[in-house]
Amino acid sequence: MVIAKNQTNFRDLFVGLEVEVPLLDGNQRPYINLDNAASTPPLKSVLNTVNDFMRYYSSVHRGTGFKSQLSTHAYERSRQLVLEFLEANPAEHVCIFGKNTTEAINKLARRFPFSTERDIVITSGMEHHSNDLPWRANARAIHIDLLPDGRLNEPDLDAKLAIYGNHVALLAITGASNVTGYLNPIYRLAEKAHAVGAYILVDAAQLAPHRKVTMGSLEDPAHLDFVAISAHKMYAPFGTGALVGRRDIFERGDPDMVGGGTVEIVTLDEVVWAGPPDRDEAGSPNTVGAVALGAAIRELSQISMEAVARHETELTAYALEKLQGIPGLILYGDRRPEYAAERLGVLPFLLDSHSHFLVASILGYEYGIGVRSGCFCAHPYLLHLLGLDKQEANEVRNQMVSGDKSQMPGMIRASFGLYNDFSDVDALVQALTDIVQNKYRGSYVQEIASGEFLLENWAPRYDEYFQL
Repeated sequence: MVIAKNQTNFRDLFVGLEVEVPLLDGNQRPYINLDNAASTPPLKSVLNTVNDFMRYYSSVHRGTGFKSQLSTHAYERSRQLVLEFLEANPAEHVCIFGKNTTEAINKLARRFPFSTERDIVITSGMEHHSNDLPWRANARAIHIDLLPDGRLNEPDLDAKLAIYGNHVALLAITGASNVTGYLNPIYRLAEKAHAVGAYILVDAAQLAPHRKVTMGSLEDPAHLDFVAISAHKMYAPFGTGALVGRRDIFERGDPDMVGGGTVEIVTLDEVVWAGPPDRDEAGSPNTVGAVALGAAIRELSQISMEAVARHETELTAYALEKLQGIPGLILYGDRRPEYAAERLGVLPFLLDSHSHFLVASILGYEYGIGVRSGCFCAHPYLLHLLGLDKQEANEVRNQMVSGDKSQMPGMIRASFGLYNDFSDVDALVQALTDIVQNKYRGSYVQEIASGEFLLENWAPRYDEYFQL
């Protein structure tokens, strides 16, 4: 498959791409960030909006001064932009701001009206820990099986819904895997959840920056009841996330955090809670973060999510084709370039001749390429993809609990943002080719406690680049 290099260049929209970083050989090179599934750099328009807003920043809600009223207006406008981005109806859905997707899902787990009859949450074995552990702590969590290649086993979901249907309160599913980039059929899954009287939550932390997400009307059987997003994955890393969910759920029940802003009135004998979203936003909010998220949404909407998806599909197809030419490189997930549109640009791989920890360190220290290695906060999923049986997994677990992570299973993950281009892929391919041929300079020592490899007798002088 031949990929035409005719992509739109989005690099000028972002902050910091020209920054050079030090390499082991004494040279400097513009940093290549291929760790976007973890976090993304800010858009220039986001940073400019924040800097402009800071002149007017003040307390929000109930302040009578001009700056306070302007800040409140900006904060609530950001909330409106989130709802519009997800095509959510304000009469049916509410946007609750928090730190990130993890906090959003934990909030829903504590706020959801589980009952004696409906106390089961069905999730999957491919989830980020943030869409697994909160359900284990607050409900009966049942996991959908996976196919050998890591895809969702939809027939197994059907079987579990048939068995537990009347007891299922919620289907909590990732919209896109942060490990393999697989896209789940969230609207079809929503129909299945609703058919048994359950709700659906979509963890859209990975999905929303890359594909269009639509909540839909509550009258539509394929609608989404709850969606969680993180601004730091959407080019607005200022500490905000959002939970968008059914207004009728958040209109009732006690908030999971209480204090200022959550009440209508308090006496020594009574508390009357505020309506949503105030009921669930205790304390002074991260107004700046909300404004940053709103600015990012505005920029992404102007670009169009269709253009975002098209750019990433072309880049992913090109990368899949090039990476498979490297001897000894093992790609996980769907390796077919012609199916790149059906996945995100999240590429997990291993070199059969080198530790994943070592490869990631060499890429950073000697090539100025940022990737991630390990289990990506999805331990059960990685064990499944790597084919470890229960005995092998238990041996690894015991070794790690004892403080030795040197043999921790894992992969290397390269993940794309809107600003990445073909030259970034070429640089990665060349670096990995060098590593396979042992053409790296450094002498590396592994830390037993973390598993990571550090260079002997060399470390960057961070204070020369940034001081606080």
